[in-house]
Amino acid sequence: MRRLRTAVVAALAVSALITAPAVAVAQSENVVPAPDFVKAMAPPAKVEGVRAAAELNIQYQIQETGYWCGPAATRIAISAKNGNPPSQQQLANELPTTTNGTDWIGQVTRVLNAHIGGGWYETKEMPNDPPTQAQRDLLWRDIVLDVDKGYAIVANIVAPANNHPPGYPNYTIYHYFTIIGYNSDNMTVKIADPANFGGNQIYWLTFNQLATLIPPKGYSA
Repeated sequence: MRRLRTAVVAALAVSALITAPAVAVAQSENVVPAPDFVKAMAPPAKVEGVRAAAELNIQYQIQETGYWCGPAATRIAISAKNGNPPSQQQLANELPTTTNGTDWIGQVTRVLNAHIGGGWYETKEMPNDPPTQAQRDLLWRDIVLDVDKGYAIVANIVAPANNHPPGYPNYTIYHYFTIIGYNSDNMTVKIADPANFGGNQIYWLTFNQLATLIPPKGYSA
């Protein structure tokens, strides 16, 4: 988290958007190229009875400190259901988040349920790296069913230097971001990333790449 904190603070300083909220706007679906070992993975099991593609309307914010990726990703997810989500500061207090970051995805699950209600969210662990087919099937199912019902997903990721989302620094990044859409035609997922590395805020990843980024952490869905 300390490495991430340094990199994010630098990115925030360059962007001059350290606290300014912004509503996410639609972007063209330019999918980030995945590493070859990711491309070779089998697809997840198909989920019947859902739309071919869906995206959520959210309020996007860059994380206000280098260690508030958890609060920022949580706020983005809450905004899909609540047009007046809490501040990052409030969520950092509730999680709680320290200068070392947000320790566990279960903290995010608890706070999402507290602000959205209904007890929808559960913590899903993905300890196997690479993930098993069953874990990947469950992740895809969670994404399409949640997004179809208007719920965004918060994922805790570990991104090594050889398997990065766009713009990430060239070392292992421990991070939280939010999944806000999917396309089953090309098996991609839409990400709202509070880190803003290289100006990359909203982008598309292949599902298989997402599935390799989450282990050994987990997600709230």
